Amino acid sequence: MSDLFHEDVPLGFITQVFEVIRETPQHTYQVLTKRAQRLSREAGELDWPSNLWMGVSVESRRYAFRIDHLRKVPAAVRFVSAEPLLGPLGALDLEGIQWLIAGGESGANARPMEPAWATELRDTCTSAGVAFFFKQWGGRTPKAGGRELEGEVWDQLPEEAAA
Repeated sequence: MSDLFHEDVPLGFITQVFEVIRETPQHTYQVLTKRAQRLSREAGELDWPSNLWMGVSVESRRYAFRIDHLRKVPAAVRFVSAEPLLGPLGALDLEGIQWLIAGGESGANARPMEPAWATELRDTCTSAGVAFFFKQWGGRTPKAGGRELEGEVWDQLPEEAAA
């Protein structure tokens, strides 16, 4: 896995990737970046395909600023990936965001996710009308803790996908 908006990736290469995405409309592409500032800076230089969903990683409150940059992007679907969720995100402004994915960390040294962090995100999404997808609790393996949040599986997708 790599970050398409890493500073070492030339804009011309990103343009070529977007062209391939546009030429394969039978697929939906999800592009995730931690380089939200470059994403918003370059967004106007790109011809955004309708089958491209753009997301930013927000693993802790420290990185919530990435959502502001994502809002500037004319993607068909804008989403937040709060995984691994490493701390509470607090009150998030989800205006212009269609989807939020939350999940815990997995692996030998996985840091635990507090249930309150996930339920706060679910409640924020529900209040804002944003689709919520709870991917996993995490643990030694991705499936170790299961997928239920307060006894329910949350598999919501943005309206764009439901159509």
